[in-house]
Amino acid sequence: MKLLTFTTLFPNSAAPNQGIFVETRLRHLVSSGEVESRVVAPVPWFPSSHQAFGKYSKFAKAPAEELRSGLKVLHPRYLAIPKVGMTVSPFLLANASKAVIGRLIDEGYDFDAIDAHYFYPDGVAAVMLGKYFNKPVVITARGSDITLIPRYALPRQLILWAAQNAAHLITVCNALKTELVNLGVQPDRITTLRNGVDLELFRSADRESLKSTLGFKQFTLLSVGNLVPVKGHELIIKAMPMLADVRLLLAGSGPEQRNLENLARHLNVLDRVTFLGSVPHHELPKFYAAADASILASSREGWANVLLESMACGTPVVASNVWGTPEVVASPAAGLLMAERSAQGVAHAVGALRTNYPDHAATRAYAEQFSWHDTTAGQIEVFLKATTSHRLGSGTSCRPAS
Repeated sequence: MKLLTFTTLFPNSAAPNQGIFVETRLRHLVSSGEVESRVVAPVPWFPSSHQAFGKYSKFAKAPAEELRSGLKVLHPRYLAIPKVGMTVSPFLLANASKAVIGRLIDEGYDFDAIDAHYFYPDGVAAVMLGKYFNKPVVITARGSDITLIPRYALPRQLILWAAQNAAHLITVCNALKTELVNLGVQPDRITTLRNGVDLELFRSADRESLKSTLGFKQFTLLSVGNLVPVKGHELIIKAMPMLADVRLLLAGSGPEQRNLENLARHLNVLDRVTFLGSVPHHELPKFYAAADASILASSREGWANVLLESMACGTPVVASNVWGTPEVVASPAAGLLMAERSAQGVAHAVGALRTNYPDHAATRAYAEQFSWHDTTAGQIEVFLKATTSHRLGSGTSCRPAS
């Protein structure tokens, strides 16, 4: 079965940590031997890679084509318009991708279905492309594409249009499926397939040796995620005065770093807060394994992969009780959920975890329930049904004349 994976959330050589969760799921799907895929991962057009343009410079640095994990990845450019771009992005994405996809077909890769990730604008654009190329589309909803974006009228209409015109929908947690149903999507058109965790990359290690190497002498919290408001890093820093013997590591980069540094300085805890910057994915295991707990204070999460990554390294978690997170942290061996999402809630939860600290082996055993096997099998079943139904309903697919 041949797939075309379509998403803006995919790593590239200029932004290797972006959308790593999409690449990981696809890599496990392809390794089944039953599926092959090409990836079309559009990036915003930007005229220069000069560092003066800040975060936008990385878009210009992304190559037009690259090979990642044995997968051919194409990066067509689309116009991203500040402020007003939300309403027109699906149309711009689809239009910018037609020629690249057409060339793939002309070169002999006539795929069976489009595997789209993130509902808006990616999923909407994928359905537009599916109609143009006469291909069924399966969309995976991952978080704020369903929990936040439908608050806006036009995106909500387009999301519902895409949901009704897609062959099937996947959500990474039951909470997102419930929200889609609340938006008006029929439940039998949605399958929940939670993310797994790479149990080979993320695994237990010699904890004491790692602590010594990294210089961890206090009880150490690790927070992994972009330094953006939704991740709630400021709540963790505000809790630090209440956690006098605790050290905090922040692994990630983003626009909030200066504000967070200033907050830590104002609270006189900057000497116990370390900003690691953006940590390559393959280097995260040593930090997870050396930390005493991982902490995630997000206001929104679909399925937080960082929680499972920590557990797979034997390190329990403390997390805010939002959306799909209770489905991830569902046992005392995994860690615990905050009673409230606040600085006091963070401090209380960390204290409670320390009082009833789980066995590291039990935490690892809990994570081992979340291999990629079941998720891969579920995807194969969804795509087989989608492609079979499409063939029966519309006959042999072909690309319309330009």
